[in-house]
Amino acid sequence: MSTIAEATHRSRSHRRIRIDGWRWGGRIFLVFMLLYTALPMVWMLITSIKSGFAAMQFPPQWWPDQPTLASYQKLLDPQNSVGQDFLRFFWNSLFVSTATTILSVIVAVPAAYAFSRFTFPGRNFLFFTVLLRNMFPAVIFLVPLFILMRAIGLVNTHGSLVLTYLTFGLPLAIWLLKGFYDNIPVQLEQAARIDGATRFQAFFLIVMPLSAPGIIATAIYSFIGAWNEYIYAYTFLSKNEQLTLPVGIQRFFSENTTDFPGLMAASFMMSVPVVVLFLVLQRYFVRALTEGAVKH
Repeated sequence: MSTIAEATHRSRSHRRIRIDGWRWGGRIFLVFMLLYTALPMVWMLITSIKSGFAAMQFPPQWWPDQPTLASYQKLLDPQNSVGQDFLRFFWNSLFVSTATTILSVIVAVPAAYAFSRFTFPGRNFLFFTVLLRNMFPAVIFLVPLFILMRAIGLVNTHGSLVLTYLTFGLPLAIWLLKGFYDNIPVQLEQAARIDGATRFQAFFLIVMPLSAPGIIATAIYSFIGAWNEYIYAYTFLSKNEQLTLPVGIQRFFSENTTDFPGLMAASFMMSVPVVVLFLVLQRYFVRALTEGAVKH
């Protein structure tokens, strides 16, 4: 009996060591990924508080002897041309991203609900056709969409970007929300209908509150995609007053020199809204992904 007990004890100890090894390996991997993603942001921030001379030093100066916020003051000062351009670009990006997000949610919510709750001829084919758009690189549609926007007179307008970004964000938004609606019991709506509610009232009062995490995740995805997009904004917009931030910050590059502290300060300020938005709402995003992927 003692031999069996010792063997069992050794087996459990070996299993515990093996499990702990995987656990510590996972922790080390997460730390590595954290450093891999955080170090560029840290270096961006450090460079933004350097002077122009310190930013060009080689070997690089890891921490400036005299940190300065001159680059941020210049970007946020509406009295100089750089500040005026940066603030204009910032508000342009905010407008385009917000409009894209609102329209994406307005269209994706009823579309996903229809795919989830209604049966109609060609439903599965139409649903997978919607997802077919995301199988191709975005650059493939650049020329056709530019010709289309020029034909309807939307070149050099923010409307061209909003419509284009909708074609990118809607397929995944509809897919996310459909998976979420599939996991909401239809009996809840049936009970509301029995109590006298219309289908719209049942949807608005029962389904919408329960699908809030999925809607928030859709909004996050749409906003981040529109905020960071560069190729279409660079192609469709040529007027300085219409440019968005990803295109506008290239103004820090010139023929003879580059304002690296100003460029890093602008890039850091461009990254902050997206990072803060995701950190605040990440639990909804993760919940929407897991609930949309697992059938209850």
